[in-house]
This record gives sequence, C-alpha cells and structure tokens, in this order.
Amino acid sequence: MSGLPRVDIDKPKFDQSTYIGRAKHFFLVTNPLNLFATDEQLQRAREIVTKYRSNQPLPSGITLDEVWKAKYLYDSAHHPETGEKQIIVGRMSAQMPMNTFITAGMMTFYKTTRAVIFWQWFNQTFNAIVNYTNRSGTSPISQSQLLTSYCLATGGALATALSLNRATKNMSPIFGRLVPLVAVAAANCINIPCMRMQELRNGVVLLDEKNKEVGISKKAAMVGISAVVISRISMAIPGMTMTPLLMNKLEKNGFLKKYPRSNAPIQTVFCGFILIFATPLGCAFFSQRAAIKVDRLESEVRDRIKKERPDLDTVWYNKGL
Repeated sequence: MSGLPRVDIDKPKFDQSTYIGRAKHFFLVTNPLNLFATDEQLQRAREIVTKYRSNQPLPSGITLDEVWKAKYLYDSAHHPETGEKQIIVGRMSAQMPMNTFITAGMMTFYKTTRAVIFWQWFNQTFNAIVNYTNRSGTSPISQSQLLTSYCLATGGALATALSLNRATKNMSPIFGRLVPLVAVAAANCINIPCMRMQELRNGVVLLDEKNKEVGISKKAAMVGISAVVISRISMAIPGMTMTPLLMNKLEKNGFLKKYPRSNAPIQTVFCGFILIFATPLGCAFFSQRAAIKVDRLESEVRDRIKKERPDLDTVWYNKGL
C-alpha cells in the first residue's frame, strides 16, 4: 500500500471550472521541455502513475508532487483515452517550438508565390499530424479521410493566402504581413472538422461524473470541435498580429534596411516568446473534459438519458485539443 495521500490523478491538478485553473493545467501540458524526456523517463513516469492508481507501493522517497509531475509527463506523450504513445511532433508539448518555426517562416517569406505555397503546405502537414494525434479515441480516422481533409485544408489555405496576397499587393506592408493569419484561420475551419468527420457522423461518447458511459452524441461532437477551432485560431492570433506590427515598426524606422539579415531571427524569437504564453492560454479557453447540459443534446439522446438517468442534468466528453 502507498502511504501517500489519495487524490484523483486522472483529473487535472488544478480546478478546471476556472480559466486560471485551466491555464495552469495547460502550461504543464504544453511545456516544451517534456519533448526532451527519454523513453526511460516516460516509462518510469508510467510506472509511477500506474502504481499510484492501483495503490501499489511506490519507489522509496516519492512525494505526491513527484506523482503529479510523473502524471503530466506521462500525459504529455500519451493519448488521454487510448494510452497510445503519440507522434512526437503531434504532442501538445511540441506546439510552441513547431509553431514558432512555422509562424516565423510564414511571416518572413510571404511575398513570393513559391514561398507561400511551401509554408502553407508545411503548416497544414503539421496541423494534420496534430489533429490526427489528438483525435477522439473513440472515433478512429481512416486513411481516405485523413488524405481528404489534408488536401481540402491545404487547398483552402493556399487559395486564401494567394488571393489575399494579390489583393494586398499595393497596400501597406502591414496588410501583407497579416495574410498568413487569415489563411491559418481559414484552414483551421476546414482542417479540424474534416479530420474529425467521424465524430460528427457517429458522435462522441458521453460520460457521467464517474466516467460511466451514458450515450453517444453528434451535438456534443459539433460543440467540441467548434471549441477546438476557436482555441487553435486564438493560439495563432497574438503571434501573427503582434509580430507583423513589430516588423512594420522596424521597417518604418529603417532598422530592417540597416540590418536585413535580422528579419527572420527577430520574428522567430519574438514569435517563440509570445507562443510560450499564447499556446497554453489559447488551450485554456475550454476544458478538455467538456461538459454539456443534457437538455442541449439531440432529442433522442436527451430522452434516453432522462429515462435511464433522470437525476443526470450534465454529461461530459473529451473535446480533443
């Protein structure tokens, strides 16, 4: 038996009913330092979590704080529903470094058609990996669905970026620098729903407060996926608006003309600094274990739950990230 206090480590460490609590939680989930964890460290974290869950003896000297650290490290590399080890670039801890590189690239090399095509393709490839990695565990994605959503999102992003580039060609440079943000937003609105089409068709699993399955809902899937789209766009907005404003200022005062090679490094460092905060704060807009009132569900699901569980007025589901 473990002598440590018993807490439910399958729930986040911080109160998820408040934005601050969710922000603290996602600062730990998206910590890019987790990417450097070795297989041995991940295996040790898994063993600590497994033993604590089953109340088995833990290694000598382990504290409750270390159990929580092991849980967040384990969660950073494994799917919350299936326990499957995730592709490293698809993990939430890879969001900040990958988006720093991609965002800086899109905003530095936005003037030529070839550069726009490359960076939008690269971004949508990364997004497809992230969406696949963080999909709902109860709704597997087929290869054809993966390819379709990838092609549609890439095409949507390219069409948006190239058409806006033409439209803003004779405008102030600030408008051209903001084109990548609009393209990213348009692509997210296409990519995420397409990638998770199975959830929209079949629904997501609904759970009660004790994680017992009580039904499957398409309405909950739609609400959850909409929340993910909003979160992803909100994560991109700070870096893709503040960075163009900074670079426009540096261009006007002659700094970039004097030091032309500083363009890409400045954008990369500035984007990285912003994304350290924007990534977890954007994720925190909505709880991953989302709640929905039974009365908001589609009629047949609502009626069945009310008949079988008349005491239940709220159900939960995994909205994904």
